[in-house]
Amino acid sequence: MRQFLWLLAIIALAGCSALPQSREPERPGPRAASSSAVAAIRPEAAQCLSELAQTGSLYSPVPDRYYGAGCQVSNSVRLDRLQGDAGGFALSNLGPVACPLASAFSGWARFGVDRAARQLLGSPLERIETMGSYSCRNVAGTGRLSAHARAEAIDIGAFVLADGRRISVIDGWSSRSRDEQEFLRVVHRSACKRFGTVLGPDYNAAHRDHLHVELGSGSFCR
Repeated sequence: MRQFLWLLAIIALAGCSALPQSREPERPGPRAASSSAVAAIRPEAAQCLSELAQTGSLYSPVPDRYYGAGCQVSNSVRLDRLQGDAGGFALSNLGPVACPLASAFSGWARFGVDRAARQLLGSPLERIETMGSYSCRNVAGTGRLSAHARAEAIDIGAFVLADGRRISVIDGWSSRSRDEQEFLRVVHRSACKRFGTVLGPDYNAAHRDHLHVELGSGSFCR
């Protein structure tokens, strides 16, 4: 009898082990984002955008684009408005600008241009008129690629003041107004402290109507 009871216990245990065990349904784990789905921002690019935001500038990032032959728009922004001491001022005809250039340009516009306008001409800056930034081209008369081909240069044609005066480079550089002449030369000299290359009317005939500012580690000021 005792052996019979042991046999029944063994059969019962065997039956329990044969029953299917309940399992929670498998849930797919988080998928790693593909490199094409997430655009990584380089640390130096993120830092530049942060510094540009601190200037009070209004801007929007521009997607990187490579056009071949060395022409490209990389780590660039589109500047909409810059900040002065007491208010903002607009920009015209300005395309994509490399972020480091945009940061230097915003500082120059505020401390080198707006303050000079107030002190020398008695009116704050209202607008900076440019002749553009990015352009896939060589330096005039050479086979060397221009900084414009990398959105690392800006050409400035005129400055418009809040009182309505428009100080153009082509007219003001040799103007009868000594105040206008001094103003343009002051902003030219201040640009030389912030940019690697600065070219104006005294450099050559090709720059008689604008100031050219570009990035660079050197100090070429003409």
